[in-house]
Order: sequence, then structure tokens, then C-alpha cells
Amino acid sequence: MNPLPVSGSAPVYSVVGDRYTFLLTGSQTDGAYFVFEAFVLPGNGTPPHIHHLEDEAFYVIDGEFEFIIAGEAVRVGAGGFVFGRRDIPHHFRNVGSVPGRMIVTVTPAGLDDFFAEIGTRLPDRQTAPLPPSPEAIAKLVEAAPKYGVELLPPG
Repeated sequence: MNPLPVSGSAPVYSVVGDRYTFLLTGSQTDGAYFVFEAFVLPGNGTPPHIHHLEDEAFYVIDGEFEFIIAGEAVRVGAGGFVFGRRDIPHHFRNVGSVPGRMIVTVTPAGLDDFFAEIGTRLPDRQTAPLPPSPEAIAKLVEAAPKYGVELLPPG
């Protein structure tokens, strides 16, 4: 097992318009879980999708998010918590007017490898995420099945 990262040295990736800071990776938890901070600009979020291999828990630190889980919408602000069970369709979007932040815990780990593959490594946590490009979206679509992520049509 790798040692825990020193504060400020955690890997940071731009993933389709958002910034993900890896706080604990699967290699550090023997594959048990992955924890990251998601920095999400207003209007950004994930496309509808299903995780077939892991569960996700979202703790909102800043901002306001709308989660759609199994077709039901819920708005969550700072201090709110949402659980997304595997095999259930879901997605989220920052519906506020300011950037939002969440701590996301994924069990078991594996999405860290997915994000590292499709994302662009950033030098630090202060670097703005890159806008989503057609190339970044194509990488996401191509890699998703390898990680048990099923992308769904919008709506």
C-alpha cells in the first residue's frame, strides 16, 4: 500500500470541465475505496450514467447541486449528503451561481483509474479546469465501458 499523500501533493485532474483532486486512491486503500474533491463550475456536472461496479456518496461542501437518481430530483446545498447506489441511473449538476465543491467517496475504488485515463493532469488545486472538448468527451465515451460505466442518453 502506498503512503498517504502529503497535503497539497494530491493528484489533480481536469475531467470534462470539472476539477477532481484525488484525496485517497485505490492504491492507497488496497482497492477498498477512492475519495476525491470535485470542484464543479456553475452549470457543469455529469451526464446521465450508471456505475455497474461501485457505489458513490456525495457530501456537498459549497454550492448547490441537483441530483437526479432513478428519475427523482433532489437539490442539495452545503452540508447535504446523497448516496448513489450501483446499477441505479444518476447524474448531477451545479445549479448554483458559484462554483460548488463536494467530497465524493467511491466504493470500491476504480474510478480513480478511469478519471486518470480520461482526464488531463493539472499542476495544482488552484488551476482552473479545462473546458470540455470534443476530444475529452470522446475519451470518456470510449473508456467508460472498460470501467463498468454505462453512459445514458440525456433526459
